[in-house]
This record gives sequence, structure tokens and C-alpha cells, in this order.
Amino acid sequence: MEADQERVVAEKKDLEEKRLKLYAFMQSERFSALPGEGQARLHLQDILMRAYAAVLGERIEAFSG
Repeated sequence: MEADQERVVAEKKDLEEKRLKLYAFMQSERFSALPGEGQARLHLQDILMRAYAAVLGERIEAFSG
């Protein structure tokens, strides 16, 4: 695997770890205590992180093609 490809794989792994931490936070009482606008922003962040991870996954799949 080339260096740029390795960076994409590492980036996706890092993003997935951050997204899982965000998801865990969103299940907590601290999240529930946030005002609605704060919760909405974090929900949007989660959606965008998933989309970003999906694009990185497509790029990784294309490495073998």
C-alpha cells in the first residue's frame, strides 16, 4: 500500500474512533442536559462524520480496483 493510501486508512480509523466517542457521549446524561441547539449540532456532526467515513471507505475500496 502506498503512503497516501495508508494515510487515508489511518484517517478513516481515527474518524471512526472519534465518531464512536461522540456516539457514546450522545447516550450520556451530559448530552441530555445540553440545550436543544447543542444536541442538534452534535447530531449533525454525527451525520456528517458518518458521511465522511463513507467517502473514505469508498476511496479505500477503490485502492484495490
